[in-house]
Amino acid sequence: MVRGALHGQSGKGGLVLVPEWTSTVAAPRLARLLGPQCLSAPGPAYRSLAGGIRLLVAEGRLPVGTRLPAERELAAALAVSRTTVAAAFEALRGEGYLASRRGAGSWTALPEGHPVPTAGLRPLSAEQAARMIDLGTASLPAPQPWMTRATREAVEDLGAYCGAHGHYQAGLPALREALAARFTGRGVPTMPEQILVTGGGAMSALGLVFRMLIGQADRVAVEAPSYANVLMMLERAGARRVPVGICARGWDLEAWRRVLRDAVPRLAYVVPDFQNPTGVLVGEEQRRELVGQARAAGTVVVADETMVDLAMEPGLRMPRPMAAFDRGGSTVVTVGSAGKVFWGGLRIGWVRASPSLVRRMAAERTYVDLGTPVLEQLVTLRLLTRYREEVTRFQCERVRGNRDALVAALRRTLPRWEFTVPSGGLTLWVRTDGVSGPRLAVAGERVGVMVASGPRFGVDGAFEPYLRLPLTVGEEVSGEAVARLAAAARMVQAGGAADVEGEVFVA
Repeated sequence: MVRGALHGQSGKGGLVLVPEWTSTVAAPRLARLLGPQCLSAPGPAYRSLAGGIRLLVAEGRLPVGTRLPAERELAAALAVSRTTVAAAFEALRGEGYLASRRGAGSWTALPEGHPVPTAGLRPLSAEQAARMIDLGTASLPAPQPWMTRATREAVEDLGAYCGAHGHYQAGLPALREALAARFTGRGVPTMPEQILVTGGGAMSALGLVFRMLIGQADRVAVEAPSYANVLMMLERAGARRVPVGICARGWDLEAWRRVLRDAVPRLAYVVPDFQNPTGVLVGEEQRRELVGQARAAGTVVVADETMVDLAMEPGLRMPRPMAAFDRGGSTVVTVGSAGKVFWGGLRIGWVRASPSLVRRMAAERTYVDLGTPVLEQLVTLRLLTRYREEVTRFQCERVRGNRDALVAALRRTLPRWEFTVPSGGLTLWVRTDGVSGPRLAVAGERVGVMVASGPRFGVDGAFEPYLRLPLTVGEEVSGEAVARLAAAARMVQAGGAADVEGEVFVA
């Protein structure tokens, strides 16, 4: 059962509903997460057990706010005495990694003062870019000469639209038709009436979807880790985020089944294609199963496809989209963007959903922005219909070269850092050999490299020893960027970066 004690005061003196725990972990599953080696370390068994649980929390594999099994149940699953488990729990409570209340059990926590991100990611300013290597922003430069060509052609096309008001609440009809045809070509039959085009890129599209489908204190299941700016958007919308683990093999379907059954979240937000930040490509059968589980639970799946076209390996066979498994058409809402494979400066995003939801979203825009700029839509239309294959090939080759250069530099300079080389996308998820990600971010700014620390991609400060590195700099920059990261790591280990990442230190 997913619930929690409700307590606290709002800024206006009203009651805030704050769950002390948001999900549960059964004793057999926790034993599997800990692994057989957990109790084999030298010293008292309770210390080894406490250390294993502490590591799971710090790395985000056991989300903050997870209710732990009863002492007797965990002792049986681990084949240790109940006294050992009780002593481990007491040690964790003393360190701040466990909270308890009589009648409510014990749930994972983080110590007071642990760095918790207070802002999303943003690009470097022009002033910062002059002195800083940007390893925080996962966006590519515009593909030339195609961007210039498409813009010139779009300007020539603009005259045909200048005789009207220019407000297309659902998007230009021609662009909606092109996007529908693209979905149909990928195995998801789609009508233009199922497409809504947004300004502001995928973030604008997601914001509109969230406004339509969730309310204050609604639960939203999210991958752990997940995209930092969406996590922040959900938090500011008042949603209760329920994290579910993702690993190199894809989604933890056992955990998803439990969360969908017990939490019954209103929405589930996932990035199945080269997930941000891990780069994981989720397989087709996992997609099918998650859509089926969500349908049974009455949960709407919001599938973020912003990375879908950035497959780096030639001949890689992409799984079918999430929407291909939604026969009824009401379980999956798909969000896409021109920002990754074309250019972030276009700020064009889109939503594929049922015609009724598209009509509701278009009506909602009357009170927000009335529509999306026409010229940018025409540029996107040209890129999508005339230059898509050339641009996609060019950008994927660019990213592959960036990835190989960054991987080589990391292995040469920081060989103890761990990562899985992704087959697509724009991100590398790096475990920093125990060095604090937030403190690395602070030290990095001091030595001239901007990075995004792991806790930005978790709920409540998880993923402390991680960084997300974008695959956006080439060989000529990668070596210097990693050298600066190594200098930052030495500074942290020497105690020279005591401050933690906050509003100032983001990218």
